[in-house]
Amino acid sequence: MLAVFIPVALVLFLFWWFYRRRKPAPGAVPADTRSLLDQHVRYYRQLTEPEQQRFADEVESFLGHVHIEGVGTPVDDLDKVLIASSAVIPIFSFPGWKYRNLTNIILYPDTFDEHYQFEGDRRNILGMVGTGHMNGQMLLSRSALRTGFSEHSGQSNTAIHEFVHLVDKTDGYVDGLPESLLHNSASLPWLQVMHEEIRKIETGHSEINPYAAMNQSEFLAVTAEYFFEKPESMQEHHPELYRLLSQMFKQDPAARES
Repeated sequence: MLAVFIPVALVLFLFWWFYRRRKPAPGAVPADTRSLLDQHVRYYRQLTEPEQQRFADEVESFLGHVHIEGVGTPVDDLDKVLIASSAVIPIFSFPGWKYRNLTNIILYPDTFDEHYQFEGDRRNILGMVGTGHMNGQMLLSRSALRTGFSEHSGQSNTAIHEFVHLVDKTDGYVDGLPESLLHNSASLPWLQVMHEEIRKIETGHSEINPYAAMNQSEFLAVTAEYFFEKPESMQEHHPELYRLLSQMFKQDPAARES
């Protein structure tokens, strides 16, 4: 009898733990999510009403699964909504997507250094996806997060950049070739356009952020920022790059803006 009771008790415990872990912590999901989205997230305002409802649902689902904590700064409801929006925007055309390689987001007041310190004169990092003992963590600058959703953001959105790195990482490699989004037939055209544009950046013949020329993974993340922040400009100046990113993310933000 005891031999039967122990496995049953174990199953019940695992069942309880599974659902306990997925129950949103009190206050994790702001009561005024849709109002904050409407005020601060241009991407959300450009959606149809049914799409807005799904976007808000995805934001709330994300906040119910990922813990956000502040280090040296408070985390308010707007921070939560902007972080979750950054997560949803790249994968909005993939309903039900979960960032299974993310459990915790650490919000710093501003830039930080490679030792995760936010004081001193060597602070130059705006965001980072953790590796090694920091695997499953994301570090973000609160200042950069807010700037990315302001009217002064230009081509940049640090939080979207970091979430694109996580999407890239789902196949086990951060290499600028996200297998979950990129069909095999599109890999070669993507690589060709990528390396052609990197050469232009290196020779000063491209207005894309020079950080994109660091490596393939940074190229993907930087151009994704541009794609979502200034889609009409990218479509005008880099039509082939825009077309490939549109295929990859299954979105046409330039059409939505116009």
